[in-house]
Amino acid sequence: MSTPTLAERRERQLAHTREREAHLAARAAHPRPRRSREELREIAESAAVRFADGDTEAVLAWAAEEFGHLTAVACSMADAVLPHVVARHIPWVDTLFLETGYHFAETVGTRHAVESSMQLTIVDVMPAQTVAEQDAQYGERLYERDPALCCALRKVEPLTRTLGQYEAWVTGVRREDSPLRADTPFVTWDEKNGLVKINPLADWTFDQLLAYADEHDVILNPLLNDGYPSIGCAPCTRRVAPGEDPRAGRWAGLDKTECGLHT
Repeated sequence: MSTPTLAERRERQLAHTREREAHLAARAAHPRPRRSREELREIAESAAVRFADGDTEAVLAWAAEEFGHLTAVACSMADAVLPHVVARHIPWVDTLFLETGYHFAETVGTRHAVESSMQLTIVDVMPAQTVAEQDAQYGERLYERDPALCCALRKVEPLTRTLGQYEAWVTGVRREDSPLRADTPFVTWDEKNGLVKINPLADWTFDQLLAYADEHDVILNPLLNDGYPSIGCAPCTRRVAPGEDPRAGRWAGLDKTECGLHT
């Protein structure tokens, strides 16, 4: 197969953008009101029982029918497996990227590659303050002195604010990630954010995730092959040694294992 010319690649990208814009226009022409907190809680509790044994494809087929475009995917851009799996059921699904201002260059590059090549609608979730504004108020390197506050300002609050537009959010939380996630259900009620939380990859292993990416040619953050099985903000993430917990590189040396998004 011959390599596409620059003009062909450009036209392919323009067609991709036009398709996304057409989807968004059609969606806007047929708005769907968000149901009440009570209604969503009942849906979550019923689905938690229905999908207690877990089935990724069945859960996502249900989510597509139940929530449609009021579904959001949370993606850290460590890889694009989760949005790829979801987009097979909900094309052009909103994919939330927390733009903390502290990402590795590889993570930002992965975000752009995903947007330009997959049937997704990337939504950049921005903190209320820029890094410079946060530094001016709290002092530089807040992540070293009070990482919980830094995560709250740059991740938790922006995501909570954004999730208010949706009925359900889909996460890539997996049970093998850490002991705190060992009992992760496929569907649950998210009391803090007031919507249904879906974890379709809950019972996947890291090897399964990589195998899926290889089979479907899904984009991976290059840091995954450079000793970073769990990727967060650059100042708070280090390489993991062989045999270490996959999340051992997150906030290493600090009494912190979660950013607060899933607790």
